[in-house]
This record gives sequence, structure tokens and C-alpha cells, in this order.
Amino acid sequence: MGINAPKGTKDILPSQSYKWQFVEKTFKEITARYGFKEIRTPIFEYTELFKRGVGDTTDIVEKQMYSFDDYGGRNITLKPEGTAPVVRAFVENKLYADVLPFKTFYMIPCFRYEKPQAGRLREFHQFGVEIFGTMDMLADAEVIATAVDFLNELKINDLELRINSIGCPLCREAYKESLMSFLKDKYEDLCDTCKGRYFKNPMRILDCKSVECQKLVVGAPRMLDYICEECSTAFDDLKKNLDLMKIDYIVDSGIVRGLDYYTKTAFEIVSNNIGAQGTVCGGGRYDNLIEQIGGPATPGVGFGLGIERLLLLIDQNDEIAPKSPAPDVYIATMGESAKEYGITLSKELRDLDISLELDLMSRNIKSQFKYADKIQTVFTIVIGDEEIENNKLIIKNMSNFEQIVVSREDLVSKLMELLGRN
Repeated sequence: MGINAPKGTKDILPSQSYKWQFVEKTFKEITARYGFKEIRTPIFEYTELFKRGVGDTTDIVEKQMYSFDDYGGRNITLKPEGTAPVVRAFVENKLYADVLPFKTFYMIPCFRYEKPQAGRLREFHQFGVEIFGTMDMLADAEVIATAVDFLNELKINDLELRINSIGCPLCREAYKESLMSFLKDKYEDLCDTCKGRYFKNPMRILDCKSVECQKLVVGAPRMLDYICEECSTAFDDLKKNLDLMKIDYIVDSGIVRGLDYYTKTAFEIVSNNIGAQGTVCGGGRYDNLIEQIGGPATPGVGFGLGIERLLLLIDQNDEIAPKSPAPDVYIATMGESAKEYGITLSKELRDLDISLELDLMSRNIKSQFKYADKIQTVFTIVIGDEEIENNKLIIKNMSNFEQIVVSREDLVSKLMELLGRN
């Protein structure tokens, strides 16, 4: 019996990896426009980091983390999200003492134990950005603009930006009392998870995926009706900044996000084209998280974006999906002398950044042409004893089958011309 990949994981094969490279390259280009620089954190952290940072009433901490004791008896968790590890690195390396704001991006694998479905795996991959050190709501708008620009650059349409304010600990207390009062008579009908949340963090009930719980919270009080003057002013500033950036948005009081550390701004970019899990990108502000993890009081804002969900959207649109890269050249050879000649030539061309392939399977010339056609090479260079003796090589255009005969001395310049690299 063969060994398969674990449930909820997926191989990224060469037939798909070029799409990943395409979105990664685009993400790096967009974040560079906004001044973000990359950070790389370990694939696992101490479990306490996520309990303290993500929150012990979240689905992630309660039932989704891959946690284990290592050989030294330390409890370790494969990281389920990207923000808490970045905060830990920010605090541990005393980056708060450098010039602020601190702006960074990451591209990481994450791990959560949950039911696999379209766009949601147990090992998944995430882009994210973080800005630490400023209370200015322009930072929130820039974070959102980064995500919007990235998705626009990929030409992904039919997306909606939804924003909300979930207040601060001060104004959230009044809302908590109101929400608990609303849910009091419905308590017995809540799912077991939400019964626990009722006393610890009732706002999380609004984010429950249970259909029954979603029915029970219809008509619940809105956080926006309870936010304090400071949070209200901040939300107005965010909307003003988005208006100035000409970014369309919808105010959605139902957005609370799935992590406990959010304050004030919460936002999602959603699609109706990827099934039940329609959120492509989500984020917000977390002004208390750095302090909770042991650093000085430092505000922060950021987002996370799932790559698998993004690729679902790309695959649904032929105009977005990039074409699989093909080699510039295939060198077809006939005979041992031609093979040696081709090896020498391949080194020269690759040094000029020309991608190419050689015959590695000892195929006959007819089969070599079939292979060159299958890998969709742009040009094939044909080399045999006669071509070597006459110092004349054949460049064949694989799209229209035109052939050009050139001397060995002129081959490189002619090939660069044909490839548009002069």
C-alpha cells in the first residue's frame, strides 16, 4: 500500500507552481510600492504565544492548533496564523526601538486542524502585511489599499471590501452586556462552543459558522451603536481616507473577525465565486496585541490573505491565469559529436539567461522534435554532423515552422534578436 499525502494537505506540482510564483512575485512588487519589507519567522512557536495573542476563545486555539510536546518537554505549535509570530519577533528583537512605523510583509505556510474544503486546507499558505507603531488611521487605509491594489493587479473582479469597527476594550464592555442580554433567552439553543463563548467573549458568537447560531444572532445589537467617541472618530477617519484613495467599501456591522486581538478596524474582502468560504482577505487593527505578548504598548494593523483561495479565483478566469513558462530554446542533436557540441553551446546560452533544454533521454531526432513541441519551446536549434562541418546551424521557429540558417558566429546575436533581447 502506498503512502499518500496527509488529509488536508496538497502537493504543489510543477504544473501549478508557476502560478504560485506569479502571485508571489506580484505580491512582492505591490508591497514594495508601499514600503513593506519581508520578515521570515520560524514554522513553529511556543504554544503560549498563540494562546496569549490569538485568544483562548477562538476556534484556532480551542480546536484547530497542531500542538505537541518536543523532546525537551516544551509545548510547541505549528503556526496557525502569521501576526502573532511577527509580533513576537518585533518584541524579542526590540524593533520597537528602531525608527517607526515598522512595516513588514510575510509569505508563510500555516497549519489548522479543520474540515478540508474548497480553498481551505489543513496546511495552507498565507500572505500578510503588518504596520506597527502608529495610531493614524491612514495606516489602516494603506493596509487595505495594499490588498486592493494586489487583487486589482491580478485583475480579480467581483470583490467587495467590507469594513466595520469592533471598538476598543472600553466601549466593548457596554456592548458585551447588551449582547449577553439579547442572547440570554437563546443560550440553551447555542452550540456547545458558543455556550462557552457567551461568558468569555460573546462577540465571537456572531462569527460562529453554525447555521443555527447564525439564525439566533439575527437582530442582535450592533457594535457600531456602542463604540466610544475615540473609536467613532477613528472609523470616520478610515472612511475618509478610503474615500480619498477612491476605494469603494460597504459598512458591514457583522464583521468581527475570528481572532480576539482585533480592536477598532476590522475588514474583509469577499468573493461570491469560491463557495462558502468567500473571504479572500481579512484584517484589522490590534492596538493591544504587542503589549499582551510582552512588548511596550504599541499599536498595530495588518491583514492576512489565503493563497489557495486566491488561486481558486485565478483558475476560474482564463484571462488572469498566467501561461506555464516554456523554455526559450530546445537543442536537438544527432550523433555523439553533435551532442557534445550542443552541451558546449548550452553553457554559453544559459550564461546569457536564455532558458533551454537538451535531450536527456537519448531520443532520435523525430522524438526530440515531438518533445520540443510538447514542452512548447519557442525555438529549436538543430545540430548534426553536417551542421558542424559546414558551420551552419538551423534555428526552427516552433510556432510557424520557419527555419533560419545561421553561422555559429552569428547564432547568439540572431537568437537574441528573435527573442527580443537586443
